[in-house]
Amino acid sequence: MALPLLGELWAELSVEKRIFCSVLLFSWAVYLWEAFLARRQRKVYRTTTHVPWELGQIMDSETFEKSRLYQLDKSTFSFWSGLYSELEGTIAQSLVFLLLATLFSAVTGLPWSLYNTFVIEEKHGFNQQTLGFFFKDAIKKFIVTQCILLPVTSLLLYIIKIGGDYFFIYAWLFTLVVSLVLVTIYADYIAPLFDKFIPLPEGELKQAIEMMAKSIDFPLTKIYVVEGSKRSSHSNAYFYGFFKNKRIVLFDTLLEDYSALNKDHPEGEDGEDDETKSKVKNKKQGCKNEEVLAVLGHELGHWKLGHTIKNIVISQMNSFLCFFLFAVLIGQKELFAAFGFYETQPTLIGLMIIFQFIFSPYNEVLSFCLTVLSRRFEFQADAFAKELGKAKDLYSALIKLNKDNLGFPVSDWIFSMWHYSHPPLLERLQALKDAKQD
Repeated sequence: MALPLLGELWAELSVEKRIFCSVLLFSWAVYLWEAFLARRQRKVYRTTTHVPWELGQIMDSETFEKSRLYQLDKSTFSFWSGLYSELEGTIAQSLVFLLLATLFSAVTGLPWSLYNTFVIEEKHGFNQQTLGFFFKDAIKKFIVTQCILLPVTSLLLYIIKIGGDYFFIYAWLFTLVVSLVLVTIYADYIAPLFDKFIPLPEGELKQAIEMMAKSIDFPLTKIYVVEGSKRSSHSNAYFYGFFKNKRIVLFDTLLEDYSALNKDHPEGEDGEDDETKSKVKNKKQGCKNEEVLAVLGHELGHWKLGHTIKNIVISQMNSFLCFFLFAVLIGQKELFAAFGFYETQPTLIGLMIIFQFIFSPYNEVLSFCLTVLSRRFEFQADAFAKELGKAKDLYSALIKLNKDNLGFPVSDWIFSMWHYSHPPLLERLQALKDAKQD
């Protein structure tokens, strides 16, 4: 009896109300699904008291408790600005709306960011920032974001306005060019606004990296060390650049010999100690040179196996599809009416409604597929490092990085499959185990 009644009620709703209810129901479905996954993962945390590492040791209880609490506490909050108003759809008004929306989002998200940095990250020994450094960083990020976002958005809206029936092709080409330009200039012009990049000093590590790059024909031109330790003890490494101009960036927290966190009295630049807290640890953080080479072997494996190009192609195919569907749907007035725009249909609002809400089911499926693909790529990159003879060093490096970042090595299989772009630690160790023993 309930289903026919619901069917009758649904049939009586207007199109715009059906759209709004569908978006709302899907949002709740995603929320319940995430709650179900979180419940499964919490069971793993509660029931696992000792974790065999298969490396001749067992995680000490203090590290285990910290990693468990850190993962339980770690959560993200996002709020979408509800500044719906009667806009006429001009580019200037759209930019004012976008500026207010991003400002509203930044202000309302500030308490959660402060809590994450100075409570959760601080509690588990990751935060290295002072309050003054945090606010200066946040203001700088907001300004840089607006300097990029507003001009790009204004040009995109103008292209859509004058592009005619095939505007989606021009819009896609424009976003493609913008993304390639940003990838090219980010590490050279944007990232240095927030962190200091210095060339890796001459020595055994630099020579070994250059030799490994040469052995696989990686066109390496420069190697940088970024002072990530002034804001966090998390570690990372990446490469960037196109064609014959590749650069490698290593976080100082990845390098045992360079990390400021391993020094009793780290020295800052130009009085940086006043803004950056340095915490001395009882054990060294980071990896030895051989382990750093193994991590880089994994990263270079992504390049050699074409993972970077494949990800770019997939991203651009998805972008083109989204713009094409946007062109199909933008003329539907019911979409705007469902979100309170009865008289006007501003292009920017149409972009937000269609990309953020109407595409939500598609985005969830796409995200899952990309997560599965990413995990496959990670295993392939590990296998590439193994072929370079780095299995043993990569094995120990993964363990060190997991412990330094308080990662929890055991995960519920559904939670892991849905959320983790990298395979859980034990799965990666198992794949490397045979080669390590050999």
